[in-house]
Amino acid sequence: MSKNTKILYGGLRALQRELSSEEWQDAKYTILLDENTFQYCLPLLVSNVEALQEAEFVEVPVGEECKSLEVAAQVWQTLLEGEADRQHVVVNLGGGCVCDLGGFVAAGYKRGIRHINVPTSLLALVDAAIGGKTAIDFGGVKNSIGHFYPATLTAIDSVFLETLPEVEYLNGQMEMVKTAAVTDPELYQGLIYHTTPNNSQLSTFISQLKNIARLKARIVKADPYDHSIRKILNFGHTFGHAIEVYRGLPHGIAVGIGMQVAMYLSTKKISLQEEVYTTYSHWLKEQLSTAYYPLPTFNLKDIEQMLPLMHQDKKNTAGLLRCVLLQELGVPVIDIEVSDNEIRDAFLRLHI
Repeated sequence: MSKNTKILYGGLRALQRELSSEEWQDAKYTILLDENTFQYCLPLLVSNVEALQEAEFVEVPVGEECKSLEVAAQVWQTLLEGEADRQHVVVNLGGGCVCDLGGFVAAGYKRGIRHINVPTSLLALVDAAIGGKTAIDFGGVKNSIGHFYPATLTAIDSVFLETLPEVEYLNGQMEMVKTAAVTDPELYQGLIYHTTPNNSQLSTFISQLKNIARLKARIVKADPYDHSIRKILNFGHTFGHAIEVYRGLPHGIAVGIGMQVAMYLSTKKISLQEEVYTTYSHWLKEQLSTAYYPLPTFNLKDIEQMLPLMHQDKKNTAGLLRCVLLQELGVPVIDIEVSDNEIRDAFLRLHI
């Protein structure tokens, strides 16, 4: 496993300074990107980072489709044909899927080469680009094959947010709210009540974004292999991943719904105040409707088809479904066993 990621809060300017240093003098680069980041983000990257102006690039499919063994093999083949050695660096320019794939490729190539994350979506800025979890999907199961392999550098630059459609803000804000819910009640309240980054609130929003990144980085540093405290970042994910696969929703939005399920279970199993659950439920419904993603309904047939997906979750042990629940905001409890009947009840009550 490589060392901890150095997070560059100064964005592309900071990345330019880093790559101009002696440490990177012999590096050659391949930029991994998709159709969207090729069009909207590559010009920003190469115009600001001189070291990358001569880089080759590999374009991969947009979204979850790129996270496959076949696509990874194609990237490895390109690196081999280009005679990339162990000084070669993969630069992941994209959202969470590109960062996941690029990290996975870097971890496997010649037993590990460096990679740099340049996240271009809000979701990637606060989630996939920080923490060192790299993965592809396999056998119909999300993130079923992967490594703990942190990027050497992650450059956080809000300039890329200007290229995003509104729904992508919501997608990322869900992960921001998740991290705040399990770590910082004051930050959580700020996100719940100020979630639209208009011009007057932009500086506050950027500050919130950087605080979330710092919180996650601190947790990851304390528990890089997800054995203890890092598990709190899985809040809502056991249910969210199943919703994401079953309904085909974006990751962050699915996790947002998964958090509602987890909060309901928290009120029943470890005494989370009902007010926290109801306030979040109303906020979630309002945010989803604003982004034209009405809160989906789930009947028993839906739930039965999602339960096997939940039981395949990596966080389970000995066939038991274990979740992160909230005793109160900022006080998560890990490894709470939840029964299938309790999950059925929680999903059926989403619209009550």
